[in-house]
Parts: sequence; structure tokens; C-alpha cells
Amino acid sequence: MKYTFLLFVLFSAVVQGQQWEEDFEMAQEKAVLEEKKLLLVFSGSDWCIPCIRLEKEVWQDAVFLAYAKENLVLYRADFPKRKKNQLPQALKEKHDNLAAQYNPKGYFPWLIVFGEDKVVKGSFVYTKDPVSYYIEQIKSF
Repeated sequence: MKYTFLLFVLFSAVVQGQQWEEDFEMAQEKAVLEEKKLLLVFSGSDWCIPCIRLEKEVWQDAVFLAYAKENLVLYRADFPKRKKNQLPQALKEKHDNLAAQYNPKGYFPWLIVFGEDKVVKGSFVYTKDPVSYYIEQIKSF
């Protein structure tokens, strides 16, 4: 019983370690200061089935969470459609501006990796691959 509780506590700590930043410019600065890559994710959290799968299959996976904690700063530009999930107008405008600059074709989900120098190193879309694929894609940029 003690070991089950200990595993639960350790797993909870890893899951809570995922920190999606709330401001893109601050996320960029944090990536520079911490010498990490920035992962910008364009998501439709309440309507995009691949986005929802990506959340469950990759972003919540313990292996990805551990990798992200050590190597990434995360920012999600979300575009929800349901009225109850709407973002504040100022945040919606910021996401619209990010989309105009980095996702003009409107792909969802669209993942962009920035280097420590704030320059786009690469981008890719959701595929039904294991977590290791995403980590390797990010490392390759």
C-alpha cells in the first residue's frame, strides 16, 4: 500500500509539472533565459478531434511531461468555439495575431518549435504516433 501511494504522489508531481505559459512574449523570454526550446501549439481544444487526441495521448503522457519539464517552454494558442469556453477578447486577439504570423493556413493542431534565439526551427502536425515520435521531432529541430 505504501508503494502504491508513493507511485501516485510521484506521478501526480510529474503531471503537475506541465506548465503551459499564459503569455507568448513571456514564454519566449522564459525560453531564452532557461536556454530551452519553445513549443507553440495551435489548438482547437473543444472542437478539433486531433487536438483533443494530442492532449490526451501526448501532452498528458508522463514521458512527455518529464521531457518538457527539462527541455521546453510550452505555449498553447487555443481557438475554442463553444460559447462557454471563449477566451477573453484581448487573448483572442493575441492568438489571432499569432495565427496570422505562424499559422496562416489554419492547420490544427499545428506545432512550431522555436530555438533559444526565438527563431522558428521547424513545424509539424499531429500524427497518430507514440510520444517518442513527438520528442524526436522536437529534438530534431
